Amino acid sequence: MSRAAQVPVTAVEDVSVLGALRSPRRLKTEVLAGLVVALALIPEAISFSIIAGVDPRVGLFASFTMAVTISIVGGRPAMISAATGAIALVVAPLAREYGLDYLIAAVILGGVLQVVLSVVGVAKLMRFIPRSVMVGFVNALAILIFSSQLPYLIGVPWLVYPLVAVGLLIMFFLPKLTTIVPAPLIGIVVLTAVTLVFALAVPDVGDEGELPSSLPSFLIPDVPFTLDTLSIVAPFALAIALVGLLESLMTAKLVDDITDSHSNKTREGWGQGVANLVTGFTGGMGGCAMIGQTMINVKVSGARTRISTFLAGVFLLILVVGLGDIVALIPMAALVAVMIMVSVGTFDWHSINPKTLRRMPKSETLVMVATVAVTVATNNLAYGVVVGVITAMVLFARRVAHLTEVVDVAHPDDDTRVYAVKGELFFASSNDLIYQFDYVGDPKNVVIDMSESHIWDASTVATLDAITTKYAAKGKTVDIVGLNASSIERHDRLSGNMGAEL
Repeated sequence: MSRAAQVPVTAVEDVSVLGALRSPRRLKTEVLAGLVVALALIPEAISFSIIAGVDPRVGLFASFTMAVTISIVGGRPAMISAATGAIALVVAPLAREYGLDYLIAAVILGGVLQVVLSVVGVAKLMRFIPRSVMVGFVNALAILIFSSQLPYLIGVPWLVYPLVAVGLLIMFFLPKLTTIVPAPLIGIVVLTAVTLVFALAVPDVGDEGELPSSLPSFLIPDVPFTLDTLSIVAPFALAIALVGLLESLMTAKLVDDITDSHSNKTREGWGQGVANLVTGFTGGMGGCAMIGQTMINVKVSGARTRISTFLAGVFLLILVVGLGDIVALIPMAALVAVMIMVSVGTFDWHSINPKTLRRMPKSETLVMVATVAVTVATNNLAYGVVVGVITAMVLFARRVAHLTEVVDVAHPDDDTRVYAVKGELFFASSNDLIYQFDYVGDPKNVVIDMSESHIWDASTVATLDAITTKYAAKGKTVDIVGLNASSIERHDRLSGNMGAEL
């Protein structure tokens, strides 16, 4: 770990730009952190551009504009946002079928949706995403990143394979010696030097497209402003918005835990939207928070303020515009090695450890597997998360439904029988409630004690009405007692107004 990571800072100073500017030591930490992140961003931005099927400049411009914009409007200081594999995977089919202008239109619309969703409070919904879905999300992202590298390993010169192997070895062992300079950058430098010195004929970045030689400029996508265009870009825009918000808010929570501080998730959400709007109108591919680069910035380099995020974007632009001819010489084998390591580092290996799987409830494992399977099958992270959440909800409802029971507790006299209902009553658990009473054999007075249960929805009220009606048809009366205040309010408001009885 670098010395910067060991610099103690107070909780108040952690996010204070003025505090960092007044302290040469802290300012140095922020500047060096920004430079390290910028160096590490170059290969990943190019690789994500290739995954998306666009020129490297599209990803590089996106990383610059995202980092600079989010450093100003974001809600989580020191978090890095740039072009990411998640967004690249989402937009790749659109870019492949319709071209860059449609991709940019989707990024702009996605930014608008992120602003709207954040303003209406979507950040608060993060609490409803189970951990198993998050683990499945991360694992699926890792699998998709890895699989996206396969085209660069098939039908290529044999020299590509030893180059990839050397790159992987460098990135695996170098961090054990030092983390001052990012291992991916060293791997790229070494492999580039080897290919140039020995004049190896292998694919390089220059073969993938032209690198930027000037600053990004304002543009409007050249697409027809029609409903047909909207129908094409809207699904991708929604996926960009949801995936970007999900990954960004997950990363923000992770940084909160590391720094023992709190961030404004709503501001971070609409900040991501603004950053994507800026990115779209400057020709970028869109993006979101980057878990790996954020960890380099916060955990390894010790950055805590917006300065490091801002400088990461500025340094990135300086490097690619000023040194573009050199970047074009990077062999694709080096970038493949980088992305394989990103994939390996992203995957949650603990989640598939046999010991973990034995201890983990089968329902949790099923949710994770469902999230991964749908994501990989559809190549869409948003679909996987939605299916994962729905699966978790269904399994939870099923589990809770089996915790409800009806118990015969007392017979005060020959004409009275007392039942006790135990458990939470909602649509899944209350549907079977009607079959747990002896309508024929019970005496004429039935008491249902609900002091150990709770009414959560209209389905339960309708079921209680149906039970009362069935007893009434037999000439018997039902007295429901023990309801808590909220259950009484819901029962009194809905009882008798649910339509036809069961």
